[in-house]
Amino acid sequence: MRYIFAIWAAPLVLFWGWYLLSIYDMHFGYWMLSRRFNLAIFELYGEILGIDPATIPWLMAKAFFFDTLVILAIWAFRRRKQIAERVRVLRARYSSAESAPSV
Repeated sequence: MRYIFAIWAAPLVLFWGWYLLSIYDMHFGYWMLSRRFNLAIFELYGEILGIDPATIPWLMAKAFFFDTLVILAIWAFRRRKQIAERVRVLRARYSSAESAPSV
């Protein structure tokens, strides 16, 4: 499962790292991190897809969010017994008579 997390996280880190550095024009002398390059890339993607380039980052965010939910659902399904046991322990701890407020 750790390999799946690594394969999932690598594009997230690379894309959002590049996007945030380039959108704020923190290029450190490297032309690929410049805002001008960012705008050119999204303009090119917008022309290819036939949509407004300003909507592409939001579309990417939605896709990454959905991917994250799918990965977390898979992880939770694989760990459902441990999660159910933790829920039972917490439920027993907070619903027992000892934890009830004194009146």
